[in-house]
Amino acid sequence: MKKIILGIFALLLFGNVSAQGLDLGVKAGVNFANITDASGLSNRTGFVAGVFLGGKLNDNIGIQGELLYSQQGAEFELGDFNLDYVNVPILLKYYVKNGLNLQLGPQFGVIVNDEARTVVGEVIDDIATNDFDIAGVVGIGYDIPLGLRVSGRYQFGLSDVPEMGKGKNSVVTLALGYSFL
Repeated sequence: MKKIILGIFALLLFGNVSAQGLDLGVKAGVNFANITDASGLSNRTGFVAGVFLGGKLNDNIGIQGELLYSQQGAEFELGDFNLDYVNVPILLKYYVKNGLNLQLGPQFGVIVNDEARTVVGEVIDDIATNDFDIAGVVGIGYDIPLGLRVSGRYQFGLSDVPEMGKGKNSVVTLALGYSFL
């Protein structure tokens, strides 16, 4: 998996990407997350932040890789289930008109925090989660002049969150970015 991700970043840096179409920047936003197929859970609101590197392959097609810290999980009646990931989405971007683009691709995540807390602050340690997450991403974005980037995405989990049981990540993300190039 690491070789695939490194290969895509190498393609971005040394492949058929024009310097004019290169996009390097930072982004931040808000996540509205939940875990599907699990009863008694509701949305958890968290933040997402990181960096992106992308480029246009031609007038209509681009590719973008990102490295993001993402707060996900869910809330339940007596507390919350915090799942924080470092995610690497690799997105194909289809430019519809001007800066408007549609986004599609896989996302690979590594969990960096997994804890459940009750309303009294007690940590519940008996919920085992998978360390690695695979998801699909679909979204829409707009590249505003002066380097601003706006995007809305839906991330649908392809792998189960708990080690024993069912439930996949489901995340809506709204983000604002700035490109330095």
